[in-house]
Amino acid sequence: VKLAGFLLTLLAAWYLGYLVAALVPKKIITTSIANLQDIGNKPVLRAPVPKRQKCDHWSPCSPGSYAYRILSGGGKGKLAKICFEDELLISEEKGNVGRGINIAIVNCNCVIDSTDHSGEMATFIKNAPEGSLLLMVTHDDGSTRLKNYAKKLVEELGSEEIQNMKFRSSWAFIAAKGFKLPDNIQKEKINHSDKKNRYGDWPAEIQIEGCIPRNLI
Repeated sequence: VKLAGFLLTLLAAWYLGYLVAALVPKKIITTSIANLQDIGNKPVLRAPVPKRQKCDHWSPCSPGSYAYRILSGGGKGKLAKICFEDELLISEEKGNVGRGINIAIVNCNCVIDSTDHSGEMATFIKNAPEGSLLLMVTHDDGSTRLKNYAKKLVEELGSEEIQNMKFRSSWAFIAAKGFKLPDNIQKEKINHSDKKNRYGDWPAEIQIEGCIPRNLI
């Protein structure tokens, strides 16, 4: 019975193919076969590779803005970075990251590598010309030797977290001297070691980024 059913199925399939060949024009069948063969030869459309943005932003700043990105250190091996308009001002690659608070000033062609000394830091900030941007970030510990007068100076620049700095806190901050930054940009972030992240006693890295209108500087 099974054999008979199998033979009947083969016969029906042969007859159906015969009918299709007889009723459908040969040109259509030939074209369809050729189209199927061409599928494997056609190029596969792929999404374009995303264009890299300044300072590795996810989305570009407008043509009338400067891009900035500040990254703190993380653990013992991941060092801090300060990027402005796609130029690394402070980084491991530049060889100018140090323990403490790293500061870069934009608009006066001067950069301080890092400091553990409040006096040097205060003098540097006070000497920054009007109309400058100050970008600050910690690597390792930036609080132990930070005196109250230096904290007060940073607080006057607009910091809301400088007084909350603890041992090895990750901290990033951008401030303006002589003008006001837009309210809708990231200006400051802090993270304390909680012994629950992958760095143990060291806090995880943090970052802030944004776009600053060129007409402000």
